[in-house]
Amino acid sequence: MAALFGARVRRLRLAAGLTQAELGERTFTHSTRINQIERTTGHRPTLDLARALDNALGADGLFADLWQHVNRESFPDWSRAFMDREARATEIRTYMVQTVHGLLQTRAYARAILSIGKSLRTEEQLAERLDARMGRQDRLVGPDAPELWVVLDEAVLLRPVGGVEVMREQLAHLLAVARNPLVTIQVLPFDQGEHRAMGGSLTVLVLSDGTEAAYTEGADHGRLIEDPTEVEPYSVTYDRLRALALPPNLSLSMIRSVMEGTYRASRSARRRVAQVQLQQSGGRGVRGGGRRLPGGGART
Repeated sequence: MAALFGARVRRLRLAAGLTQAELGERTFTHSTRINQIERTTGHRPTLDLARALDNALGADGLFADLWQHVNRESFPDWSRAFMDREARATEIRTYMVQTVHGLLQTRAYARAILSIGKSLRTEEQLAERLDARMGRQDRLVGPDAPELWVVLDEAVLLRPVGGVEVMREQLAHLLAVARNPLVTIQVLPFDQGEHRAMGGSLTVLVLSDGTEAAYTEGADHGRLIEDPTEVEPYSVTYDRLRALALPPNLSLSMIRSVMEGTYRASRSARRRVAQVQLQQSGGRGVRGGGRRLPGGGART
């Protein structure tokens, strides 16, 4: 796919009568970078560069579309098939046991997760995977956006991935995304005890033709199941998880409580907020020192 991407860049560049240096100027990069892309050397293009190439060469989104496939090549084989199905799904129902789902991750949270991957070899590969993960989130907007239903284990909220500030930003992002009518978020609390999906994360995809696929994933492996007789038990398991989880409104309240309690903003962060408020008020003092953050933490 990287070779195809480079060949298309070269063909359209020559058709437009542009040198590599001229195309580099139009896409805010260097001629050497254009040469690397056309010859498939160096690290893969970013999504921003793919979009810039579309604009510069009048490619009508061709390179942004190809970029999705180019970046999948940097992922293990067992995840590529799932990403292909996910990109075509009309409904995505997922249970996450350790981390926030990729479609809902902030960039800082995703970087912390991807940086510890066992198959990761270079910083360039990390950048490629990070761009690919962020690019997947484009699915949540537009006329073909899928319905997304996410059940998060309580452990996801309490594990400080990336540190306190990264987690606070991530939980705030979940609260913001939950305003989307196509996104439903539930939390499965610890006090519900054991269940059938304790071994790893589970995703059930509904495709446009009505067929379903299931995907199970552990730390270093994943499995895509498409045989209808094998998918059905996973679909039933997921429905049971939704029934065990807190209702969406209580789930959001729990996320907010953990964000404002366990991941309370640091003193320096609160000071930055106060400074912004002071600037916006034209120099007037901030009354009462602002709203006090409530204490408390996770549901017990």
